[in-house]
Amino acid sequence: MQGRARTVVVTGGTDGIGRALAEARLEQGDTVVIVGRSAEKGKAFVERARQLGTRGRALFLPADLGLLADNRRLVARLLDAFPVIDTLVFCARHYRSRRAETAEGIEETFAHFYLSRHLLGHGLAPALLRAELPVVVNVAGPGAGLDLVHWDDLEFRNGYHGGAALGQGGKLNDLLGVSSAERYGPVGLRYVLIHPGMTRTSLRGEYDEPTLRHIEEMKRTAKSVDEALAPILAVLETPPPQPLSAFVEGRELDVRTADFDASAARRLHNLTEAFLAGR
Repeated sequence: MQGRARTVVVTGGTDGIGRALAEARLEQGDTVVIVGRSAEKGKAFVERARQLGTRGRALFLPADLGLLADNRRLVARLLDAFPVIDTLVFCARHYRSRRAETAEGIEETFAHFYLSRHLLGHGLAPALLRAELPVVVNVAGPGAGLDLVHWDDLEFRNGYHGGAALGQGGKLNDLLGVSSAERYGPVGLRYVLIHPGMTRTSLRGEYDEPTLRHIEEMKRTAKSVDEALAPILAVLETPPPQPLSAFVEGRELDVRTADFDASAARRLHNLTEAFLAGR
């Protein structure tokens, strides 16, 4: 895919890996749309694009990805502006040590880390499927067991723990990848689940003191953003041939195992659609 200009949408593109990826694709000649909450960081991205001589190909769209309404508005705006989207990259995540709900009454991690990706991935499918080789890259944490999913309490109304909520979110994204590949893979979409490893980024979130100390300690041995970015850029340049693939720190996982169970993916899809109905 190298050498052909594309339209790339990056959620969480105002910070860390997402921001670095957005700038790298700008330098390669792509049109890049980043999505985030911070208008100040969005302006900084556009200004950086001006300095690179690529301002006409850089766009910032403000959105709170934890809100269903913002995701739906974002889908409508992107479909209106870009009939063809080549690449969709999900980078946004936010850790919360204490349970919180969005203004729409949904648990934050479930809404921000999973529901947003469900809405955007399916909502933007018409534009993606018009591309020559559409790719969705979901930066999460593939390969964990299905036992992380609290099927009867997806919003952690009982026994909330920030790490458990984030871990469940990663597994839900695995299943989202499975159902998306099953639905869109036969017509050309490539869905890539990827975890680059612990990276020295801002690691946005709201941490209690013990968790914050743990995070700061982990940062000492974490990868640089450039190191973490390399495998993501690689799959954008040369997408795997199969509809679904998963990588952890460059190691490819077998997506034919029970951890990527198609029936569980269909169950989640149906539960999600029922949850979203009428909201």
